Amino acid sequence: MTSDAKIKANRANARASTGPKTAQGRVRAARNAHRHGLSLPLYRDASLSDEVVALACEIAGEGANAKMHQLACRIAEAQVDLRRVRNARNQFLTDKLNDGYYESRASRREKISFLLRRKGPRIPEPELLKYLTSTPQGPEKFALILSQEAKQLSIFDRYERRALSRRKIAIREFDAARRQTTT
Repeated sequence: MTSDAKIKANRANARASTGPKTAQGRVRAARNAHRHGLSLPLYRDASLSDEVVALACEIAGEGANAKMHQLACRIAEAQVDLRRVRNARNQFLTDKLNDGYYESRASRREKISFLLRRKGPRIPEPELLKYLTSTPQGPEKFALILSQEAKQLSIFDRYERRALSRRKIAIREFDAARRQTTT
């Protein structure tokens, strides 16, 4: 059983964590879901809408009744959403990998502070230039991107899990409805 002190502490914490307080913070939080356009309805984009309809017709099959077609549309919507999330994540990673100047935030800070506090012995210019322009390459760069962008990648994973869950539920409902019509 939970003590009264713990209940009071939980309620106080809940009152303190009610989201952004400033107008600027609220505006920023309101835009969070729209950063990649993944929260927008599929029917806003005509090409995606057409893709959903075509996929739903393929899933439902010829001569499907309205209920079966509606359930097939839910499966198709989730599938197209899933494809959209995966494409957005792939594009995000591709952009980061193709960025020739990508480096860790710590490395960037280190180089800037080195330039600002340069009081030691004079380093030959070619060596200094090599140090300042060096960036990770190959697997090291990919590992750095994964570690630096973990928060953003977890957002893509959340969208993907939601789409997978919606698709799984829609498939179950479609299968149940199909079993009912065949018996």
